[in-house]
Amino acid sequence: MESLSTVGAQNLASTVLSRQTTVPLVSNVLTMDTSHAMRQIMGFNNQTVVDKVLPDMLHLVDSHWYQFPPLDPMWHKILGLVMVILGFMGWTGNGVVVYVFLMTPSLRTPSNLLVVNLAFSDFIMMIIMSPPMVINCYYETWVLGPLMCDIYAMVGSLCGCASIWTMTAVALDRYNVIVKGMAGKPLTIKKALLEILLIWLFASVWTILPMVGWNRYVPEGNMTACGTDYLTKDWSSKSYILVYSIFVYYTPLFTIIYSYYFIVSTVAAHEKAMREQAKKMNVASLRSGDNQNISAEAKLAKVALMTISLWFMAWTPYLVINYTGIFGGASISPLYTIWGSLFAKANAIYNPIVYGISHPKYRAALKEKLPFLVCGSTEEPTPPEKVAETASMTTAA
Repeated sequence: MESLSTVGAQNLASTVLSRQTTVPLVSNVLTMDTSHAMRQIMGFNNQTVVDKVLPDMLHLVDSHWYQFPPLDPMWHKILGLVMVILGFMGWTGNGVVVYVFLMTPSLRTPSNLLVVNLAFSDFIMMIIMSPPMVINCYYETWVLGPLMCDIYAMVGSLCGCASIWTMTAVALDRYNVIVKGMAGKPLTIKKALLEILLIWLFASVWTILPMVGWNRYVPEGNMTACGTDYLTKDWSSKSYILVYSIFVYYTPLFTIIYSYYFIVSTVAAHEKAMREQAKKMNVASLRSGDNQNISAEAKLAKVALMTISLWFMAWTPYLVINYTGIFGGASISPLYTIWGSLFAKANAIYNPIVYGISHPKYRAALKEKLPFLVCGSTEEPTPPEKVAETASMTTAA
């Protein structure tokens, strides 16, 4: 009997002890950070794209990414190589634009200050964002810590917004010169500097808001870049994306389209008047030589179409990714997020290339300063062509 009682007491004691140790264990599991819990469940055998993420970054990774296997290392190598190329072209192209305009007195006009600001914002974007992305592609995950993640995303938002609104200011300036004509107030140096200041202040507001609680900056699906959080389903995060897209995508895009529509219409009316005048004078055209078959409106329409198309292609993929995240998210894969980043950053290399090709005065100055970079003719346009050049001088950027 005594032995049975002893056994029963030992069983009872062990049961109580196991319950005492089990309760805290369950409590600890329930209170673990979601990211750590998901990592425990998935294991450490390189089964998800999150496995290489460092511990200090796990709290920023959405649980959505735990369902995807690791990216093929080849994608990271390709992405890193592309970023090296984009970075070099962005630094060189925009740096040359800033240098040529600042070192050439004849190009220091109010309108060209906006072009310099555009090149400067693109230069800063690539100089700060390209090296971190290359480093992270080498390690196949974000290795620079949460602070650098915030800085990286902030610079992308700041320079992207500044670039977009600078292009809008350029379009509005051309609208003022060509459509309003003598009725429009000319752009002065002070007014151009004020516009540039307002652009950067406006961009800074949208950049800072995620840092103070309206949305946040997190690693993107490929874990080598950071951006806004478009996967959190609370209304605060969603509303930031929606409002941001209104003021930093739709408004500037439609403003640019509106401006170029009336610019092309005005030049078309001017061309019609020239044709009627030529008919009264019994001549085929008021243009001379090869320019008879190329109208100013056709040139301008090409410039406008190219400008709007490049802008649309650069920023629309990123917008689609963000909208997919806030409205659905199931179809977003880590590989899918790469393209938004690439297209947005590629915008930084379009501007100096397009501007250098379409601006004869810039090419002439470039030939004087850096002749080995000149492509094409550097001759001044003939008088009839100046209508098209006036409209396209700064809009091509």
